[in-house]
Amino acid sequence: LRPVNSMVEFKQIVGRGTRLFDGKDYFTVYDFVNAHHHFQDPEWDGEPEKKEDGGNRPGPRTCSKCNQKPCICEKPEPEACSECGNLPCVCDNPPKKMIKVKLSDNNFRQLDKMVKTSFWSPSGKPISAEEFMKKLFGDVPSLFKNEDDLRKIWSLPGTRKKLMEELNERGYSTEQLESLRKLIEGGANSDLYDLLAYIAYNKNPIERSSRSEKAKIHFNDYNAEQQVFLNFVLDQYVKTGVSELDDAKLPDLLELKYSSITDAKTHLGDIKTIRDTFIGFQGYLYETG
Repeated sequence: LRPVNSMVEFKQIVGRGTRLFDGKDYFTVYDFVNAHHHFQDPEWDGEPEKKEDGGNRPGPRTCSKCNQKPCICEKPEPEACSECGNLPCVCDNPPKKMIKVKLSDNNFRQLDKMVKTSFWSPSGKPISAEEFMKKLFGDVPSLFKNEDDLRKIWSLPGTRKKLMEELNERGYSTEQLESLRKLIEGGANSDLYDLLAYIAYNKNPIERSSRSEKAKIHFNDYNAEQQVFLNFVLDQYVKTGVSELDDAKLPDLLELKYSSITDAKTHLGDIKTIRDTFIGFQGYLYETG
């Protein structure tokens, strides 16, 4: 800050403040000693603009186009992105690019083109995901008769495990099936059952969380303690997958929930009752309708 000694110098200061640029609609001159009283020139400066509501800054100027204060001119309509052609732009979150695979039932299945995963034939030869899918579709009739048969097999830990062993013997390891599940549209959070139903019968995958919530309508068939345990099992299933429903997993689940098998029996009854509850409820996860 420095003292202003002449009319010319004062007007130079004001002149610099009046330089225009986008977004600037006022400027402020700080005059701590009321020097402006010595340089008032109404013929050059005009009458001072009144402040709104006693504030320290003048209000917005009247727009030269719409003659309103503040301006109410309509903003230009947004335009579609020049790259993706969408409004709003989806360049940062592009839709998935899918590959259509035609199987011998004359229907198409879709695979995510952007995910790169390696598959192998039973002889150890690298093959594409499309070839792997076609081969699996060809082997399905010898593994289960129809969709109801698949559902019945998959609803019980024992028969489900046997089916997975048969698939592995034919060259479809659990790891490769899980990789293929993640490639199908809507399959990322689904069940391996959904992969098999999609390949064999073109059924859309269902997320594990949706299966879980739908199965809970049968909770009334169980007492309060059993409902608590089943809810815990379903949470593990949603987080991890169908492996949490294996018969061999039951002891681990009981210890994780109740700290010991003895404490679990206190809440849920004898081992047979616990096992029947654990296995019997699984059928509701794969019900139709």
